[in-house]
Amino acid sequence: MTSRRRFSDEEIIAALKKHETNSNAANALGISERYFRKRKASINFSFQKLHIHKAEYRAGITDGTVIVFSDAHFWPGIRSTAFKGLLWAIKELKPYLIINNGDAFDGAAISRHPRILWQKSPSVKEELDACQSALKEIQDAAVAVRHNTKLVWTLGNHDSRMESRLSQSAPEFEGVAGFTLKDHFPDWHPCWSCWPTEDVIVKHRYKNGVHATHNNTVNAGVSVVTGHLHSLKVTPFADLRGNRFGVDTGTLAEVDGPQFIDYLEMNPTNWRSGFAVLTFKDSNLLWPELVHKWGEDEIEFRGQIINVGDL
Repeated sequence: MTSRRRFSDEEIIAALKKHETNSNAANALGISERYFRKRKASINFSFQKLHIHKAEYRAGITDGTVIVFSDAHFWPGIRSTAFKGLLWAIKELKPYLIINNGDAFDGAAISRHPRILWQKSPSVKEELDACQSALKEIQDAAVAVRHNTKLVWTLGNHDSRMESRLSQSAPEFEGVAGFTLKDHFPDWHPCWSCWPTEDVIVKHRYKNGVHATHNNTVNAGVSVVTGHLHSLKVTPFADLRGNRFGVDTGTLAEVDGPQFIDYLEMNPTNWRSGFAVLTFKDSNLLWPELVHKWGEDEIEFRGQIINVGDL
């Protein structure tokens, strides 16, 4: 019996983009339409986004600072220490570009995963309100120090939950205002990946596992900045072309926040709360720096413990 080839998410996406319909894409891949639909449904993002999110954003940075945060999973009523640290860093570093590297929106109430026990999750509206409030604070902090700071949102798998649910359950409403995440955050440029320079890519996820940062940069051939795994670390890699880096930007949320308690079942986890600072000189990425939570309302950066409780 011949085993069916397992196509990657990227191959499924590419086939649908090229051939437009499920049947044509399935024929091109040599699989049944039924199986194609099953694989398509398993990919946790909205195919409608293919026509809304641009594939990439090219920033063209020569000199300057870029702040990258990810996995904020903004929750009503919570301002994490790392979030306050982010506001502090924007004020101090005056970044040219701020990248929200995915999963700002959690989508707990519309997850494809079953509810855990009697877990109470915020509604979609409550989460959107929390995201809008937090991202507005970030935007206001950025505008206060540099009026032309660029704001980019690289889509994460949690971010896509809203449109995935709507595109599957109510496809007749495609194109109606408010049915895409972008409609609610018009000041943030949406894309799948952001390139600060030609040698650095920022995207929500690529490889998985404990060695993801190493494997990301080895396989991509450029420095890769990702979120998704919440680990907050920098992994250097050198070859005959010189040094490049794999960076995980951690989580802007509290690692023991209500977003994760039931999901983790109170198990220890190798996560860290913080974000990354990228500095460019003559289009070259200097050694990436991390800002991480040190204690309650305290962050650590460049050998200093900074209290951010007033932010």
